[in-house]
Amino acid sequence: MNMDKKPLLGMTLSELQVLVSQAGLPKFTAKQIASWLYKKKVTNIDEMTNLSKKNRDLLNQEYTVGAANPIQAVKSVDGTIKYLFSVGDKNSIESVYIPDEDRATLCVSSQVGCKMNCLFCMTGKQGFSGNLSANQILNQIQTIPESDTLTNIVFMGMGEPMDNLDEVLKVLEILTSDYGYKWSPKRITVSTVGVRKGFERFLQESDCHLAVSIHTPIASQRKDLMPAEKGLPISEIVNILRDYDFSKQRRLSFEYIMFKGVNDSISHAKKLLELLDGLECRVNLIRFHAIPNVDLNGSDMETMTVFRDYLTKNGVFTTIRASRGEDIFAACGMLSTMEKNKNK
Repeated sequence: MNMDKKPLLGMTLSELQVLVSQAGLPKFTAKQIASWLYKKKVTNIDEMTNLSKKNRDLLNQEYTVGAANPIQAVKSVDGTIKYLFSVGDKNSIESVYIPDEDRATLCVSSQVGCKMNCLFCMTGKQGFSGNLSANQILNQIQTIPESDTLTNIVFMGMGEPMDNLDEVLKVLEILTSDYGYKWSPKRITVSTVGVRKGFERFLQESDCHLAVSIHTPIASQRKDLMPAEKGLPISEIVNILRDYDFSKQRRLSFEYIMFKGVNDSISHAKKLLELLDGLECRVNLIRFHAIPNVDLNGSDMETMTVFRDYLTKNGVFTTIRASRGEDIFAACGMLSTMEKNKNK
């Protein structure tokens, strides 16, 4: 990608309308450009053949489509593919493609590194290098070979989406708008640990599904695992969520990584039920993928099954998420950390 030119990919229709107005192009050109970018997925401006040659030349002076292919792809025996993208300054980010029968999900990143510093997360160990632009987020979705077959997008990759909400909301608009991908918001899930400045705004400005990373119902323990608990406690998050109707359009789920001997007891399950009482939600139990220099181990399947069955029996629909891609650095941030260390 030519770094001297501004990327068009990732621009909303309103941003394209400003662009064409400033460039002295006809108003309708904005919708034409959007169609070429998001429906036809062109990779250079010269492919936009219903724009005059003069107007294409004008755009080419300052702009580029801004699509950049992944620099590496690692495929698992189970079909999962982890893609690595360069985002400049010797930094890289990851996306994970997960095929599963009639579903094809892409897990995308929203930041380079992460400020949240959760104890169990490799991305947090990298520190924070910067927010991804809408261009860099959407590029993960648009440039992989499986782009046209995707059924679902989850913002569960590197970074905290609500710590970069302006850019994430732009991408959500493009994915769900008539001028863009025209996806239903029900095909998109945004995950968060709970960030005060972005949490309620997301609820108000997006209809996409919400997944809250909880990992323990006990505040003091959550603070040790997830420092974000200090900024926005899980009890406050739950109180905010009680004011929203999750019974129809939007789905609310809680992500719960299970650590052996830490948060996997029936006592924890009981406290979780008390915390979530009255909320229309589901719980996804996740097996922990070990990371270097962290003294945590994943719960065994028998313990996870007992935990799941207890929650489901007591009215909270609970699933155990299948582990995928364990042979290709499955833990989020592992592949990009290796690339970062290689570039030092």
